[in-house]
Amino acid sequence: MHKTILTTSKAPGAIGPYSQGVRANGFVFISGQLPIDPATGEFAGNTIIEQTKQSLLNIKHILESEDIALNDVVKTTVLLKDINDFAAMNEVYAGFFKKDCPARSAFQVAALPKDALVEIEVIAAAR
Repeated sequence: MHKTILTTSKAPGAIGPYSQGVRANGFVFISGQLPIDPATGEFAGNTIIEQTKQSLLNIKHILESEDIALNDVVKTTVLLKDINDFAAMNEVYAGFFKKDCPARSAFQVAALPKDALVEIEVIAAAR
């Protein structure tokens, strides 16, 4: 197996011992993306709408660094601080995944790093 570590300045750097993403065996695995604006190092806002948008933008930028598009995503996992935010998150999510949507799981979790409202990870098919 050959693996390549992915990194881009257009998404926040890892805040622990992990990579933004890894390319291996025809797939790209993007680590869970918090809603951190890479320009400021802070959350992009305090609402689930703002935070979902930023998490997905971070994912988009990491994928684009490997010339991969959102429509290449085959699986997403959405972690929510409050499952009652699902409808609002889903509205933003639908703006990023419009056709031939990936498989998805969504869970409420007890807590997320930095007390985020959402964290999203994806797996994409590499070109």
